[in-house]
Amino acid sequence: MSRQQTQKLGFILVTVATAVAVIPIVFVILFILINGIGAINWEFLTSAPKNGMREGGIMPAILGTIFLTLGTAIAAIPLAIGAAIYLAEYAEDTGLTRLVRLAIVNLAGIPSIVYGLFGLGAFVLFFNLGTSILAGSLTLGILTLPVVISAAEEAILSVPQEFRLVSLSLGATRWQTIRHQVLPHALPGIITGVILGLSRAAGETAPILFTVAAFYLPELPKSIFDQTMALPYHLYAISTQVPNMPSQIQYGTALVLLMLVLSMTLVATIIRSTVRRRREW
Repeated sequence: MSRQQTQKLGFILVTVATAVAVIPIVFVILFILINGIGAINWEFLTSAPKNGMREGGIMPAILGTIFLTLGTAIAAIPLAIGAAIYLAEYAEDTGLTRLVRLAIVNLAGIPSIVYGLFGLGAFVLFFNLGTSILAGSLTLGILTLPVVISAAEEAILSVPQEFRLVSLSLGATRWQTIRHQVLPHALPGIITGVILGLSRAAGETAPILFTVAAFYLPELPKSIFDQTMALPYHLYAISTQVPNMPSQIQYGTALVLLMLVLSMTLVATIIRSTVRRRREW
């Protein structure tokens, strides 16, 4: 087989693999959109559920998801980026650091229900935080940490070593080099990792099931020590626990959750593209 034939075959295989991966995703999105778009209106987005959650809206669940996502960001992002900086810039390549990196990769693959049980035992019971936004945010923060650390470390390591050498040769300290040269150039990759982690946290059901989610609350939470409704658990509840639930409300809730996650991804893509256009290498 000639080189051109090999290249053509490789292109065909890559195209087929892409289609196999993308077409089911597009089908799922279109299916949810077609079945749920009829439920989307102002009342659905701004009112609370009523009549046994068979009518009304999902506003408390939307706000609860936003609260948990913000809490997860506060709990996870500073710690994750700090850990990534240490692993990429300060830690020596020893058996211990390789073991830590392996542990981080393995933690990213642990089922979310395990994190939920850990959050129940550690935050709800041991630290006596109860089922609350704080306990749920800390649990989701731990779940998010491995994804953000891995992505941020890879982004930092992708910055050319010459940038560091030039900065150090001009008299900058190591931290000044990291702050003014490494981190600005690694920002697109860090943002991507952060949004991927938060998107996963926003769509998780098992961790919040044990730590924060309520089946129904007539009022919005007043502090971080209160329970809250959340879209993933609300969708699970109305799909499995409420008899005679109109399917349009189920698909409408799924569509809102999907749009929330996709919006976060879109924002990350725009920010990443903007920063990359300003990059000079």
